[in-house]
This record gives sequence, structure tokens and C-alpha cells, in this order.
Amino acid sequence: MIARRTLPALLLAAALAGCATAPAPPVPAPPAAAAPAPVVRDDLQEVFARAGVAGTFVLREADGALTLVDAGRAVAPTVPASTFKIPHTLIALETGAVAGVDEVLPYGGREQPFAAWERDMSLREALPASNVAIYQEVARRVGIGREAEWLARLGYGDAETGTDVERFWLDGPLEISPVQQTEWLARLAARTLPVSRAAQDATAELTLLESTPAGVLHGKTGWRFETTPGTGWFVGWVERPDGRVATFALCMDTRTDEDVAARVPIARELLHTLGVLPAPAT
Repeated sequence: MIARRTLPALLLAAALAGCATAPAPPVPAPPAAAAPAPVVRDDLQEVFARAGVAGTFVLREADGALTLVDAGRAVAPTVPASTFKIPHTLIALETGAVAGVDEVLPYGGREQPFAAWERDMSLREALPASNVAIYQEVARRVGIGREAEWLARLGYGDAETGTDVERFWLDGPLEISPVQQTEWLARLAARTLPVSRAAQDATAELTLLESTPAGVLHGKTGWRFETTPGTGWFVGWVERPDGRVATFALCMDTRTDEDVAARVPIARELLHTLGVLPAPAT
């Protein structure tokens, strides 16, 4: 029999226990901050005009703010050409189609558009050399089905591969816009893509172009040269000394070797004008 003097204490303990186990009301998540409205800088088309070419440039800041040169072309999808070597490296490593960035892959023995491509290479060599033949070997190893699966998983462009495993990023149907390039590269720079951290680190290492006190520059060029005009790309990101990251994408028409050579200098001038990189060396 419970003594009368202990009953209030027991009732209080039960009440407290009930309070402790009652689920707390859900706390609503704060609304996601909207990205600032894009800033259109068509005055900077003058940089392309001085080089005698037409093109677009996109800069994406860490908060999602966009600066667009030729806004219409900035959202127009086209084939990624050799800029696809960035996600293709991720796919190669994550699927195990390539054991690592230093595995030497065969180029296949066929005549290539450039003599420098006519040798076996590792991805460490092939990405900066933009060796299409080596990455065609990667594509054959991955297979068209897994290529499509991984493009969808990575959220890269329209994720279309068609049926030609050796040409889908060169002739289509794979397409991506300059704005989409910057959004996707921001995920790689932040290591938030749905692949292993090791694969993202290794891929980023291969895109490193320079590291100075003023910033770390990652990038990859691309060139579709089978059409007239051709399509020239330069995409990448800059890690600033304060830790902020900006991604960028240049896409322009190419008709001459001089146009092709102008891709990186034009992008560097625009990055300087927009306060991302110091003035290019003269």
C-alpha cells in the first residue's frame, strides 16, 4: 500500500516523465535565401570584340550571384567538347573503369588530329593535353548505359548520350549551357557532388592551372573544331585567399587558330575586370 504522503511525488514524477517523452513540435526550416538577380554586363562584350570573336562569359559567386556577358548565349546549351573531361574523369574513377589517374591507357593506334595524342597516356597527362582518344577509351570501358546513368546522377547538362559512346560529348546529344557549367563546377569545387571525396579531389587536382597568393585557378578548355564556326570553351573556378570560390565559363565562336588561342586570355581579362584575378601578365 502506497503511503498518502508519497502519492503527490509519484504523480509529479509521472507528469514529468510524460513531458520528457512527448515529441517536440517541428521547427520550420528557414526559407532558402534567394540568389541575387543576375547582373548583365554587355559592356564587356568589347573584350570579345577586340579579339574579333563573338562569345559569352558567366561568373558565378559563392552566393549564386551571376554576372553575364551576353545573357542569351549564357543560357543556350551546346556540346561541352573537352570540358566534359572534368565529369568524365569523375565517372572513370567512380565506376572503376580506370584504376586511378596514373593508370596508363591505350590511345588505340589510330591516326589522330594532333600528333601529340598519338601515344598512350594516363588521365594525369590526358586531361591537360585534352587527348580525346584516351577519353574515348574511358567511354568504351564505362559503356553507354553507365555513362547515361552517371550523367543523370551528377546532374550534368541534359544528361543525353544517344548511342555513340565515342562522340556524344563532341557531336551531341550531350549539351550544357555556360550558366549550367558554372553551377555544376560550384558543386565540384565544394566537393558536394554525389561521388566519393577521393574522386572529386583527384579530378580537381588534374584541373589545377596555377596557385599564387592572389588565388588558385582551376580550369579546362574545350574546342569543337569540326564545325564552322567552331565552339571554344574555357571553364573553371578560382579559390580566393579569403576562401570564397567563384566559378566561370567562357564560350565563344572560333574560326582560326588565333581564336582558339584567345580563349584563356579573354577569360583571364574578364576575371581581372570583375575583380576575381589580378591583371594578366604582359
